Amino acid sequence: MSIKGNQTWISEVTLLGFQVDTALECFLFVLFTLFYAFTLLGNGIILVLICLDLRLHTPMYFLLSHLAVLDMSYATNNVPKMLANLVNQKRTILFVPCIIQVFLYLGFAATECLILVLMSYDRYVAICHPLHYTVIMSWKVCITLSFFAWAFTFLLSLVHVVLLLRLPFCGPHEINHFFCEILSVLKLACADTWLNQVIIFATCVFILVGPLCLVLVSYVHILLAILRIKSGEGRRKAFSTCSSHLCVVGLFFGSAIVMYMAPKSGHPEEQQKILSLFYSLFNPMLNPLIYSLRNAEVKGALRRALCKERPT
Repeated sequence: MSIKGNQTWISEVTLLGFQVDTALECFLFVLFTLFYAFTLLGNGIILVLICLDLRLHTPMYFLLSHLAVLDMSYATNNVPKMLANLVNQKRTILFVPCIIQVFLYLGFAATECLILVLMSYDRYVAICHPLHYTVIMSWKVCITLSFFAWAFTFLLSLVHVVLLLRLPFCGPHEINHFFCEILSVLKLACADTWLNQVIIFATCVFILVGPLCLVLVSYVHILLAILRIKSGEGRRKAFSTCSSHLCVVGLFFGSAIVMYMAPKSGHPEEQQKILSLFYSLFNPMLNPLIYSLRNAEVKGALRRALCKERPT
């Protein structure tokens, strides 16, 4: 720890992680390693299929490729350090990498919120305004909106980090979490964190509640449009493409709102760890499964890719 003026800076912190016995730690290490591997493999396959199959070169799958990149990045930001701590008695992390982890965690999570909104808008235009789809969801529009989503959310993440770094940190130098999550890091500060808490809550309203409302409005219009489709096959296809997205939206926004906006339980730290696992492992692992099992076009692309690999 070093002192500069009136500010106290710490050089490293300890991540307490999952405070369980050694046998359970080994079991969790194996389980979470498998989950992480499946996350990288599943999202990697989705990404490769979208890149290689020309039939998937559409706005919907362009946005899905962003979701796959986000899931792999989000998991990679949090999980490797968690796995290392499960098999290592020295569970420290330097403070600078800890702040970088906070920055990336916030940036990836907020970007995923906006990408999910763009995906719901894409489905809304495709089902409710099919004749104007190619004009409204042109490649220029998709690329511009995606760039804005990434740039805006990482700029917002930078604001949180700047507000965090203005605080003095005087200990204890222990974070009761398995990675540097912003609410847990704030507990290290020995100054009033009221402004940080207000900005975090305002961000949640803007990044979580606002986008969720937009998604719900989009799907109300989509549902009404689907019910007007006379063809049974048309209804089935529309429900198939939308239900997978709704599953992902429900998992992501539900866990995020409970974590940052719901009243805290008697054990808020343990609640945060469990909910963070949804972000770090479960959601990124489930997303490619949801899209591959419930999406006929992705399954068709996978079959075509496997057929190409077979010797004639």
